[in-house]
Amino acid sequence: MAATFTPDELERYARHILLKEIGGAGQQRLKAAHVAIVGAGGLGAPAALYLAAAGVGRLTLIDDDAVSLSNLQRQVLYRSSDVGAAKVTRAAETLTALNPHVAIHPCTERLAAANAEALLSGADIVLDGSDSFATRFAVNAACHALRITLVAGAVGRWDGQLGVFRSGPTRDRPEAERLPCYRCFVPEAPPNAETCAEVGIVGALTGVVGSMMALEAIKEIAQAGETLAGRLLFFDALAGEARTVRLARDPACPVCAP
Repeated sequence: MAATFTPDELERYARHILLKEIGGAGQQRLKAAHVAIVGAGGLGAPAALYLAAAGVGRLTLIDDDAVSLSNLQRQVLYRSSDVGAAKVTRAAETLTALNPHVAIHPCTERLAAANAEALLSGADIVLDGSDSFATRFAVNAACHALRITLVAGAVGRWDGQLGVFRSGPTRDRPEAERLPCYRCFVPEAPPNAETCAEVGIVGALTGVVGSMMALEAIKEIAQAGETLAGRLLFFDALAGEARTVRLARDPACPVCAP
């Protein structure tokens, strides 16, 4: 059944509905969609704001961390008064105030390989903004198993990257039509991987990449344009340059190889 809009929603989403690539049908798909966001930090915060503003019907926020003062340089969902509080609790309050038509489900449970499928089951699309390779690998494996599209972003210092991984939804297609998963790109965790806490991060970069993650999710849900499915976008903020590359499936991938 097609979603119906209240007068408030029709005015709220008017600029979307005017776009021929979204229109009323695309906005209905957004209202009917369930998006899960893993990590309510630098990437998850701007992504959640734009998805809530866009009218995604249901948002699940998964993060077991609390707000710290050092988060406020880039995690735009939070205020100084939120320091010490659970991120997803404060995020849910802010997002509900932004758009009361969106159902927000905060989850303070830490996502790991053992519970990833249970936490992500039922989502139409997953955004991963986590900063741990163990978490990223668990999210990717669960999305592949559950046949869910994954939008994964990462940032460091002045560089960002973004990809859309549809190995799950295409896993039963003929070989030529199957798309890669995240582990085709990163088969193993790199040794001595640096964290933002160790090397720093420019705050506005997380806004750029997080917003692009939301944009790719909106395009996937509304069936608008060409998404980054099967491709990777690399952004060099210092140089002001971006490039995209095609990602091939890894025949030896530990997750999606036959």
